[in-house]
Amino acid sequence: MALRLIEAYIPQVSWETVEGIVAEKPLLSAWHEESDNGYLHLRILIPYEESSPVLDLLEQRFSHVEGFQMIVLPVEASIPRPEAPEEKPPEEEPAPDAAAQAEAGAKVAREELYEDIAETAKPCRTYLLMVALSAIVAGIGILRNNTAIIVGAMVIAPLLGPNVALALATTLADGTLARRALKALGEGILVVLLISVLWGLVMKVDPAMPGMPERIQVGPGDSALALASGCAGVLAFTTGAPATLVGVMVAVALLPPLVTSGLLLGSGHWTAAQGALLVFLTNVICVNLSGIVTFLFQGVRPLTWWETQKARRATRIAIAIWVLLLLALSGMILLSQN
Repeated sequence: MALRLIEAYIPQVSWETVEGIVAEKPLLSAWHEESDNGYLHLRILIPYEESSPVLDLLEQRFSHVEGFQMIVLPVEASIPRPEAPEEKPPEEEPAPDAAAQAEAGAKVAREELYEDIAETAKPCRTYLLMVALSAIVAGIGILRNNTAIIVGAMVIAPLLGPNVALALATTLADGTLARRALKALGEGILVVLLISVLWGLVMKVDPAMPGMPERIQVGPGDSALALASGCAGVLAFTTGAPATLVGVMVAVALLPPLVTSGLLLGSGHWTAAQGALLVFLTNVICVNLSGIVTFLFQGVRPLTWWETQKARRATRIAIAIWVLLLLALSGMILLSQN
């Protein structure tokens, strides 16, 4: 059983007050100590999937108190092993947020999910280096038509984080995270294009070489792959699955067509390069569209009702924009193919 340790520092509050707030939650253990200056230091051991409702309750009740702070820590082991909490009788209804997450299957607390995803969308040197390395490896695989080498480039999965972060930012109406994700995604695209264009100038790539035709023409299978990749990427973060392995799926949809576009552009094949770029843009739209829908299905939403209303409006607008862009690109692809 996966566990989380919640540490809370709450000023001017007694344990009896906190106990009354979390009494109905399936806590495995709870410890507390009250300091002389009026601080309550609280430690709660709780199942991984039950941490979000408790965090929400404490934040709603005490976030306005100056000096309040919570820390969430993953627990590798607990001795003696804790017993699973007893399930509530069917007639008892859980809190709304807990019900939504339990129904959708989300396990990671919203704050923990936000930190994990935001960390992967930082446009730092390491991220750009990973993008550059994946572009080089993918270019070798495409030129040799070697699937194993291309998959090796995808294991690096540098474009997973920014796309999932953009979907989460849309779901939460978080402008700061959205700008950071767009910056990381834009810088990653520029690095891949720069490397592949320079490579195309040197290697003189032929659009008729093996493996190229399917990368410059988009079909229903490509869109289905991108939609599935977006869902898998979000599920990896919300359920704790290995993100690197799921990142291979996202890389399948994004990296090869982008590298192909740069190679063909550098070699002077403008029409073929345009086709590969349209495939890439279509896949970006599909990944983000399915990511947003999956976050909604998983019950990821802001804490307060007014933030939820704002997020719903932003999500509806974003979905409409992505759908319109997808239809426009589909039309452009059909015209170019004809």
